[in-house]
Amino acid sequence: MNNNYELYKVFYWAAKTGSLTQAAKALYLTQPSVSHAIKQLEDNFGITLFYRTSKGVDLTHEGAMLYSYIEQSHILISLAEKKMAELKNLESGELKIGGSDSLFKHYLLPFLEEFHKQYPGIGLSLIHGTTPEVITFLKEGRIDLGVVRLPIVDPQLEVREGIQLQDCFVAGSHYANLKDTVLSLDMLLEYPIILFSRNSRARMAVTELFHDYGYELKPEIEVGSVDLLIEFARKGLGISYVTREFVSKELEEGSLFEIRLDVQLPPSKVGLMIMRNMPLSSAANKFMEHMI
Repeated sequence: MNNNYELYKVFYWAAKTGSLTQAAKALYLTQPSVSHAIKQLEDNFGITLFYRTSKGVDLTHEGAMLYSYIEQSHILISLAEKKMAELKNLESGELKIGGSDSLFKHYLLPFLEEFHKQYPGIGLSLIHGTTPEVITFLKEGRIDLGVVRLPIVDPQLEVREGIQLQDCFVAGSHYANLKDTVLSLDMLLEYPIILFSRNSRARMAVTELFHDYGYELKPEIEVGSVDLLIEFARKGLGISYVTREFVSKELEEGSLFEIRLDVQLPPSKVGLMIMRNMPLSSAANKFMEHMI
């Protein structure tokens, strides 16, 4: 039996108000239209739902049973409509972003802070991973968007360019004798190199660069975070490959210095990555506006 939802709505208001006239006012209908809808619903069920009283209408036993179900449906629909309005107005919801620890900390944090201040009802979930992992997260629907290093070439993805970054090699006071020296790549390889241990875009890029010049870049130490790359270089355990913008404080205070090379290390860009032709949530759309 496929009764129109509008019939149930008329039934609900007639039962709630105990008056066909009041139901008509609530629904902006005429009273004959309300009476006709009730009659149609009763005919479809083959039972009487209301009986008339001196004050209006009252539910029969069968009508009261139907009302107990319709009332629950009405409450759920009202809650759903309220939830949709909250999501639209960014009063609730969740924003899931994938990216690396370093991009979250050194690039994304100010945007997240401002977004959270403006929309405190939106929950923030940061999913950590390398660029290949973030791409997988996005395709599996585990995140709304990804913040990654470019280039990304994938027909399923749409990428919007953000800031430009410059990677470099840095060292601490233990290698102070290199401050005024320009090193060639083969000279650099005479020193212990510290690299990020995971398959990050930055590591792949520098490995390819050395390969193009005929060298194999093999780190003596591998670490699992940018913070450790910085700390190990400061402690004199080797020369770390980091993003210059992420160590600006250490470079300025002098606890680290940049190793000068006779070749130019190419810059890279950060981009926001979303699924192509897939609708974004209101929260994700608004965050994208903050970022671009």
